[in-house]
Amino acid sequence: MARPTSRRWLLAMAGLCLAAVGAALVSQHVFGMQPCPWCILQRLLFVVIALVCLLAAAIGARVVRRALAGIALLLAGCGIAAALWQNLVAAKSSSCSLTLADKVLNALGVEALAPWLFQVTGSCADAAVSLAGLPYEFWSLGLFVVLGAMSLRPLARG
Repeated sequence: MARPTSRRWLLAMAGLCLAAVGAALVSQHVFGMQPCPWCILQRLLFVVIALVCLLAAAIGARVVRRALAGIALLLAGCGIAAALWQNLVAAKSSSCSLTLADKVLNALGVEALAPWLFQVTGSCADAAVSLAGLPYEFWSLGLFVVLGAMSLRPLARG
């Protein structure tokens, strides 16, 4: 069995990110789970990681591919921090207004770009739901950990 190339590894990472965003959209638009600013920030991080991985997979230059894999690793670390903050702090608060997530989303203006994807429609307390017995943000946390680990392979192999 052939070992996956860095390109395939990066494409798999992008696919996982897009699947996570798809699951979040289904949760929101089909099952009525309203996302808070921290949820949307994590969604944005998945989208950016997917774009970085797709760009890295498309570029043949080894040094650029490694640099982009490093960026994906840093973004996964940001996602881990956001998911932990959501669970440990934000979920226990009735309001998410003016939090770091809210400020980042407003500064980037992503809601105006794609409201169906990045619109905040719930508070942190409302968004504190479980899926199969685990808080929703733990699923996100787990995927960010997997993505961080996966980004080490193309980072090391170029």
